[in-house]
Amino acid sequence: MAADSMEIDDALYSRQRYVLGDMAMQKMAQSHVFLSGIGGLGVEIAKNIILAGVKALTVHDTKQCTKWDLGINFFIHEDDISSQRNRAEATLHRIAELNPYVHVAASVVPLDETTDLSFLKQYQCVILTEVSLLLQKKINDFCHAQQPPIKFISADVYGVCSRLFCDFGDEFEVLDTTGEEPKEIFISNITQSNPGIVTCLENHPHRLETGQFLTFREVNGMSCLNGSTHQITVVSPYSFSIGDTSDMEPYLHGGIAVQVKTPKMFYFERLEKQITNPLCLVADFSKPEAPLQIHVAMLALNHFQENFGRGPNIGCLQDAEEMLKIAMSVSETLENKPQVNGDVVKWLSRTAQGFLTPLAAAIGGVASQEVLKAVTGKFSPLQQWLYIDMLDIVTPLEKMGSEEFLPRGDRYDALRACIGDSLCQKLHDLNIFLVGCGAIGCEMLKNFALLGVGTGQDKGLVTITDPDLIEKSNLNRQFLFRPHHIQKPKSYTAAEATLNINPYLKIDSYINKVCPATESTYSDEFYTKQDVIVTALDNIEARRYIDSRCVANLRPLIDSGTMGTKGHTEVIVPHLTESYNSHRDPPEEEIPFCTLKSFPAAIEHTIQWARDKFESSFSHKPSLFNKFWQTYASAEEVLQRIKSGESLEGCFHVIKTLSRRPRNWTQCVELARVKFEKYFSHKALQLLHSFPLDTRLKDGSLFWQSPKRPPFPVKFEFKDPLHYGFIVSAAKLFATVYCVPFTEKDFSEETILKIISAVKVPEFRPSNKVVQTDETARKPDHIPVSSEDERNAIFQLEKSILSNEALENDLQMKPISFEKDDDSNGHMDFITAASNLRAKMYNIEPADRFKTKRIAGKIIPAIATATAAVSGLVALELIKVVGGYPADAYKNCFLNLAIPIMVFTETAEVRRTEIRNGLSFTIWDRWTVYGKEDFTLLDFINAVREKYGIEPTMVVQGVKMLYVPVMPGHIKRLKLTKVFTGFARASRSVPF
Repeated sequence: MAADSMEIDDALYSRQRYVLGDMAMQKMAQSHVFLSGIGGLGVEIAKNIILAGVKALTVHDTKQCTKWDLGINFFIHEDDISSQRNRAEATLHRIAELNPYVHVAASVVPLDETTDLSFLKQYQCVILTEVSLLLQKKINDFCHAQQPPIKFISADVYGVCSRLFCDFGDEFEVLDTTGEEPKEIFISNITQSNPGIVTCLENHPHRLETGQFLTFREVNGMSCLNGSTHQITVVSPYSFSIGDTSDMEPYLHGGIAVQVKTPKMFYFERLEKQITNPLCLVADFSKPEAPLQIHVAMLALNHFQENFGRGPNIGCLQDAEEMLKIAMSVSETLENKPQVNGDVVKWLSRTAQGFLTPLAAAIGGVASQEVLKAVTGKFSPLQQWLYIDMLDIVTPLEKMGSEEFLPRGDRYDALRACIGDSLCQKLHDLNIFLVGCGAIGCEMLKNFALLGVGTGQDKGLVTITDPDLIEKSNLNRQFLFRPHHIQKPKSYTAAEATLNINPYLKIDSYINKVCPATESTYSDEFYTKQDVIVTALDNIEARRYIDSRCVANLRPLIDSGTMGTKGHTEVIVPHLTESYNSHRDPPEEEIPFCTLKSFPAAIEHTIQWARDKFESSFSHKPSLFNKFWQTYASAEEVLQRIKSGESLEGCFHVIKTLSRRPRNWTQCVELARVKFEKYFSHKALQLLHSFPLDTRLKDGSLFWQSPKRPPFPVKFEFKDPLHYGFIVSAAKLFATVYCVPFTEKDFSEETILKIISAVKVPEFRPSNKVVQTDETARKPDHIPVSSEDERNAIFQLEKSILSNEALENDLQMKPISFEKDDDSNGHMDFITAASNLRAKMYNIEPADRFKTKRIAGKIIPAIATATAAVSGLVALELIKVVGGYPADAYKNCFLNLAIPIMVFTETAEVRRTEIRNGLSFTIWDRWTVYGKEDFTLLDFINAVREKYGIEPTMVVQGVKMLYVPVMPGHIKRLKLTKVFTGFARASRSVPF
């Protein structure tokens, strides 16, 4: 982003723009941020906010690089230690590489109680890590007192506990608290009453909340509501009240209510006051008391550090006892005098010298999002504390001796202090399969490298795969990639970059999709060699497939995903939890065929129509055209066959395309002009011919009422940029698919105007075609061809042959694959123009190119903060899986950093189905039946009957029905031999 001109580099920031919006992006591009402490947590925060695109970041640190840092800071290398470099200076150029638009500076001057803090006035936000509590209070007081206040954030990770604190001043205004698109509700009725009750269309819940504001438009009858804004009270999922409507005109029909975003003020207290009366976000509702308990424990740790000039020693029981005494006294100074949790204090004391890098990734992701909120005013800020602990990881380690946690002088000492050497070794010896090397995949590889996953001397391997190449838009989140990596394979590049973090990692990289077609590579044998599978995917279909492979091979799976500021993690452990496929997300709501074709009501409908037109005209039809002529050698052969009465599939449409094929640029422009008239004028006239404006339904109501909008023909105007844009983009795409050459000169207004002025536009002639109005009807697979059409096809083909317009070159087209991120190809130009022209025809609010691109390209909004947080949570669950923890230790998580909310829940216990007393099964169970080569299907059924005492009534393998008695010929199969591979399932879905 160029800060001077405030132009946003869409090629880099496009996915993030959909999260933050341009106003927030521009505010961010003018912000200066100060970050003290570039250890494991500080470098996470620096990475995320540099990727996001602040204007300038100063990283401050006074410590030298040590061996310890290799295990916590992914940008510190071994030569930094031998050179005794300062941590800020060592990481400076590496973090600066993440984003060329961000100016990054290093500061190494001391920051203590004697420092003149006036230098902080140049910053809009100050972030402190690894700073004493006394100094935090002093700097917070200084920041809070400024006008406007400097936004203050402090964050710390000590062992298995972390905390985050925010203070954005006495008052902090947020323009958009959630970042969600304003809701639009179609109205079916409004009562004349006090209060007036607004009812939505049937089966369309409004999903509003009491207190929100709505504005109205297109209301017929009660027209005084149009343009007015009302605060609502929810009555039911389908209705809400808006105040007194009793004196208004009666409601007739139609109307849309649109949610209005209103600013909200947030209020903050200084750190000093919040310490005694903390306002905490509860992340785990099974432990609502936990935040206060960790608050007390971490305050006790701060006091311990102040009293003794050091932290508690690793595993030292005496220090733990001392810290417990301090915690008791600290609790008495707080307003609520919370109960002290001895276990929390003990484990914090035992591990405080250590550092859990995945925990830093999680809390760092949240902290980074708070920085962006601070400098943009976008999204609801944290009020005011967040505590995340990982006691679930250390509690099972209770019986380990203190020597397990002591340093060994290697890069894993910080981790070892938290989880012990035995668990570290298990991580080193781990075989892990990571599917996907995008944003979450890159973050996961960083976590693997810091944890030492796959670094064992004799065991351990990280296997990764991703079929994609790196694009510029990836650089905004996928932090292992740089501009010189563009168009290189993600997996190979990610593997190389990960070795820069930890050169001892053993890693194999592939560029295959994981799908049925690659099961020769990712076979059952491959899966059984893996200890854990981790997915970093962006689609449900791939998740479901990999889950099925994990269930089949009894492998643990950890899944995660993000969409904008939202994220989730899910842990799947054999015999303990349900699988991913055990639950089904509600299906994505499809736009009815008749809505797309004739009755759009929202801009999403016109965008999808335009995208469908693109696919049909420039991809699907050219592909069918080529396939047809690959089947039949020549036009003469086809003519002979259809004359002899043969029916050739697709023949009519192919001949029609051939006969109308443009041969030069002029004809491409003419074709585009004719299409304009057909799409945006004749279509409207035909619909109004079929359904005049006064058409009424059987019940007497108007046909054209909400959500149906009557169309009105668009008259072509050359000087209208929208009209001109459609002609140029459509002509360019027609020229591309028909292999017609063109030059820059062909795009001049003079050339286009000259061609269009001579075009004879066909007059509209009404048709008697039936217009589909049934919302449940689907698009027909085949449109029947009449005998008249067949005769016409013969005539057209004969004409083309006689005109020498059915030669070899004429029988080829060039299908286009939609590519949303290349602005030079004209794809988005066509879709934006076509969509907005159709919107104009139906009087629908148009959408800019930015919004159109998101919807047409099905772009998933993304931001580095959420991916970092999610990947950290996944790595924490990975430690538990590797340690073989019990079911109650695992946690799934849902988060939305915008609100902010972070909810941990227990995993779903695997469902057990009982067949009869003493005999039951789960999705993870396997019943094995052994047989020799002459083993028949009947032998198999008898063996099951004898061994398990049940009567199989059918046998199925995968989707294949091996034996169903009612099916013809299946009885004969009982005598056939069969080698059973995979699973056969009986009628009760019992796995064998």
